[in-house]
Parts: sequence; C-alpha cells; structure tokens
Amino acid sequence: MTRPRTLYEKIWDAHVVEQRPDGTSLIFIDRHLVHEVTSPQAFAGLRASGRTVRRPDLTLAVPDHNLPTTARKDAAGNRLPIADAESAAQLAALEKNAPEFGIRYIDAVAPEQGIVHVVGPEQGFSLPGTTIVCGDSHTACHGGIGALAFGIGTSEVEHVLATQTLLLQPSKTMEVRVEGEVGPGVTAKDIILHIISVTGAPAAPVMSSNIRAARSARCRSRAA
Repeated sequence: MTRPRTLYEKIWDAHVVEQRPDGTSLIFIDRHLVHEVTSPQAFAGLRASGRTVRRPDLTLAVPDHNLPTTARKDAAGNRLPIADAESAAQLAALEKNAPEFGIRYIDAVAPEQGIVHVVGPEQGFSLPGTTIVCGDSHTACHGGIGALAFGIGTSEVEHVLATQTLLLQPSKTMEVRVEGEVGPGVTAKDIILHIISVTGAPAAPVMSSNIRAARSARCRSRAA
C-alpha cells in the first residue's frame, strides 16, 4: 500500500516530464507570469537563439515593479512619462516584447493592471493544482490558492519561455499541525510567522510545508 501524498507531491508528480536518478525533474509549467524587470534579457536571449515562446497562451505579461503609485494619466487622459529612465526602458521593453512574441499583455493603464501576483488570481490565470512561475520571489504566495509556485531568475525565465518546462530538485516536505484556540486579534499571518520562528527561515527554501489546523484552532479575526 502506497503512503498518502501531500498536495505538493501530488502536483509535482502530475507535472513530471522526465526524472533523473538523483530526483532532479523536468517539470511542466502550467502558468508563467512575466513582468518588466526580469524579462528583457530573457526575450533578448530568445531573439539571439532564434527561438519563439513555446506556449504564449500559458504566459501573461503584467508591468508592475517600475510603475509609480502616483497618477499615470493627466487630466486630459494622456499617459504621463515615467521619470526614471531605467524604469521607463524596462516598461517599454515589456510593452514591445509581449505582443511581438504573442503573449497577452495587460497595459500599464488598463483597469486590470496591478501587482502581478494579485492579477494572476484576479484574472483567473492562476489556478489551484497548477505549477506557476514568475521572475519574482513573491510567486510562492500562489500556494495560498493551492498552486505549486516558484520564484525564478532571468535565465530560468528564458528557459520557461522557450520550453514551458523547468529543471528542479524536489523539496523535502514537512507537516505542521496547529492545535488549540487562537486568541482575539491573532491572524493566519501571525501563526505563519510563529512557525517560521520555530523552524527557522533557512528551512523555507528547501521545505514545502503542509499546514493542518485542528477543528478547535479558529481565527476570530480575518486571515491576512
């Protein structure tokens, strides 16, 4: 009889394209979120090698890191220029690269624009049970919707654009049980921070934690 698998293991196993004897696996990527900071060099690499984007339909480009939180249009509805030259160049590159490679692009002034990791779930692009990558460390927050998500570097962004796969080592898994009654004002974020204080931050990059709350562990306040 096989042992029960964690959600991490179920999603991982369902996406293995090929596996080496040491466990290193080529994983199929269901969703790729792209922004302006980690993508210019990746698109340049594709052009240099004469490659196209393998699955543009599974890729979504959203400008967010270099956009100011101030107004982006003047009173007449004209777009305001980005003051920082480097930021402006990266934003312009994404606006050019995405449509050139057939990728859906959410414009900087579109109502749908926002933080890339919020836009994905809002637009129904990020889904439970999928593998998701983005060139940003906060990609892991998609675990909150039941996805297996990774923050990746620029060279990996290029690899996913070209192949729709990623070479990864499986993480160790750890079950965390939360028991007892949660006090007033304590949120889910407080619980997570306490768990990290016990396990240590270095465990985060190498462990996939499955957190189970007993029925008596109730948060009276809104989870953060």
